[in-house]
Amino acid sequence: MKKLLFAFSVSSLVMGTASAQSSVTLYGIVTGNVTYSNNSQTAATSASGKPKGGAQVAQLDSGSSGLASSRWGLKGIEDLGGGVKAVFQLENGFSVNNGALGQGGAEFGRQAWVGVNANRYGTFTLGRQGDAAVEFVSPLLYGWYWGNLAIHPADYDNLNFTHRINNTIKYLSDSYSGLRFGAVYSLGGVAGNVTQNQFWSGGASYTGGAFAIAASIINARNPNASLYGTNPNASATGNNIGSAGSATGAESNPAIAGFASANTQQTVSVAATYTAGGAIFGAAYSNTQFRGLGANSSLNTQHYTGSAVLSTISASLRYQLTPFLRFGTSFDYTDGRATTGKEGAKYEQFNLGAAYSLSKATDLYVTGAFQHASGTDSLGRPAVAAIGYLTPSATSKQVAVSAGIKHLF
Repeated sequence: MKKLLFAFSVSSLVMGTASAQSSVTLYGIVTGNVTYSNNSQTAATSASGKPKGGAQVAQLDSGSSGLASSRWGLKGIEDLGGGVKAVFQLENGFSVNNGALGQGGAEFGRQAWVGVNANRYGTFTLGRQGDAAVEFVSPLLYGWYWGNLAIHPADYDNLNFTHRINNTIKYLSDSYSGLRFGAVYSLGGVAGNVTQNQFWSGGASYTGGAFAIAASIINARNPNASLYGTNPNASATGNNIGSAGSATGAESNPAIAGFASANTQQTVSVAATYTAGGAIFGAAYSNTQFRGLGANSSLNTQHYTGSAVLSTISASLRYQLTPFLRFGTSFDYTDGRATTGKEGAKYEQFNLGAAYSLSKATDLYVTGAFQHASGTDSLGRPAVAAIGYLTPSATSKQVAVSAGIKHLF
């Protein structure tokens, strides 16, 4: 990635202390694309009780359904001596369509943290950051091949970094012969109950030659607040996971919206890749359990008890055909197990993607996805297809294609 580097040196600090070297790097991604979907809801219910819609939709967005969403950020580092460095990162998400802020209107909603890199002892940071799944497992999954259409239903495992974690303490180790590990802990911030909204996560990865493997676990107490409710526009009492829609509005995240009353969400993910020449073969598995359903009775519209489980198995192939052209394909199968005696939802999705590099910084790309849903979703309704961050389909099937341009700086 080509970066614009502002470097400056401080000849001496106040009170005559020793000199230090500092640098700040400005970086970003600007993406614009047109996305076509063959079927989108206009309302979640009708007189027949079925979703309304079915119309074709074409829309311009800022990469939210393309290869990567638009962002800009600042990274800073200061040498404190003895191999110790102060570090920080601020990252803003935005729309190229209208300049609006992403992540619910947060100025630095993608990331905002500061910390210390202690050389071989690793890096300690404080702030708004990603969890261990994002740090270790995600890099083996998506890359620059399929984009945001390929996320697992509603990104329930957060492997596409939909949700940031506030108030975190994070540790990442250095690499020891290809082995890295780390952990994240978020303070709940609820007076009188230390664990009410706490979040913790841990993970590790190993890269050796052509083989790479990573695993992670996340545990969110009261996930409606600690995981899904971390943006400025989140509700203190309402459902932050999704919506059942209405006779005038479409559903949102129907795969998991009905599980907002859970006491705890726990997700385990693992991924592995093998590189052979220009090809990368990949496999992954993730499992999420929404435990203690009904803990928040006001959000338990389906009167659930016990636990609900979603798991996805994935297989993928990525290939660098020429120095300028790459393509990839993947298949995901998601199984939603029954809760309180009800059948769960199943989602089968096939993804394709290709990109052509005009330069080291600029790509033209096209991605596509087909999803078929069956069974009963979290809202107790016949499952409908819902690809990426698009409006759900009115039926069990949905096709989407996105084409655009991505520029790095």
